Amino acid sequence: MQYVYFNIFAICHTSYNYNAMPKSERYLALDVLRGITVAMMILVNTPGSWSHVYSPLLHAKWHGCTPTDLVFPFFLFVVGVSMFFSFSKYSNTLNKETLIKIGKRTLLIFAIGLFLNSFPQWAADYSKLRILGVLQRIAIAYGLASVLVLAVNRKFLPYLGAAILLLYWGLLWYFGGADPYSLEQNATLAFDSAILGENHIYKGFGVPFDPEGLFSTIPAVVTVIIGYLVGNLIQTNERKCVPNKLLLVGVAGVAAGALWGLIFPLNKPLWTSSYVLYTAGWAAMLLGALVWVIDIKGFSRWSSFFVVFGVNPLFIFALSGLWAKIMGRLIKIADPDGEMISGSKWLYTEIFVPLAGNMNGSLLYAISHVLVFWLIGYILYRRKIFIKV
Repeated sequence: MQYVYFNIFAICHTSYNYNAMPKSERYLALDVLRGITVAMMILVNTPGSWSHVYSPLLHAKWHGCTPTDLVFPFFLFVVGVSMFFSFSKYSNTLNKETLIKIGKRTLLIFAIGLFLNSFPQWAADYSKLRILGVLQRIAIAYGLASVLVLAVNRKFLPYLGAAILLLYWGLLWYFGGADPYSLEQNATLAFDSAILGENHIYKGFGVPFDPEGLFSTIPAVVTVIIGYLVGNLIQTNERKCVPNKLLLVGVAGVAAGALWGLIFPLNKPLWTSSYVLYTAGWAAMLLGALVWVIDIKGFSRWSSFFVVFGVNPLFIFALSGLWAKIMGRLIKIADPDGEMISGSKWLYTEIFVPLAGNMNGSLLYAISHVLVFWLIGYILYRRKIFIKV
């Protein structure tokens, strides 16, 4: 088969025989999990109206974990699993070549995220530009985790991850206020403000607090490391044993996270250590179930929808974010009263609300975006074009 790969540094035609890969590396389930995650990221990020969203498709207001709160850590988990297989061709060792590749990819993903933050106000005042975001966190977590997993002996990685999670807990407790895990008194406020400046921090919570901030990226690195260790588990076990082992790992993670959460609450904006274990546990169980259904039992025909998202994940996600900004800020359409409104609001109020009402119309609007970007991904997939970010 002839596949075409695009990246920012080169455009090349690569002869690639998927069936020639070592058997242990051919896990369709991993592409499906990645695709499910990207589809969910688009779904929860693009409702027709934020005033009309079903509660499972909203983040917890502060403490807690909804289905939507699983989406981002699932993506970082999959990044970690994929890293193990990707770095295998470099013998999972840190050297000049791998360091350059890691550095380039980290900077590229971060730059795309920063571009989306600034779009479409290139000529505007950058003194208030938000620096961080989802793609920026992916970039930093990927970059730091990559160096750690390649520099540290693999058998010590679980201890390193545990040490990072305990350290983060201690730092939040010691440097926080009387209620160290609250929005107003958590330690990330002062840290991120000192490094980034208040003008460059997200203010959607009513105070300068960034849910993808620098300080809370520390435990997010462990989410990636756990994924990497799961990749090692998959590689070093017979395929028929993988689902059971992932189930055990997942149950242990969910249980440990829930128990820890009694004293260190599950919290996505703070990316608490309990949240890391809890969400990684659910990710491991879902991956195990997909391996069993798809790779062992062979029930894979249904999965092609998600594979389309899974083979071009960051490109499709970034494109969906760019489109949302274009529709929300650049395109203006007159409503029946002659008032100029954004393209996204016009689509919602004039097309989807009449079809399904406020709540279901908002959901239908989000689903339509998932389908549109699936179609774009499908065209790329059919032409065997994979855009590497």
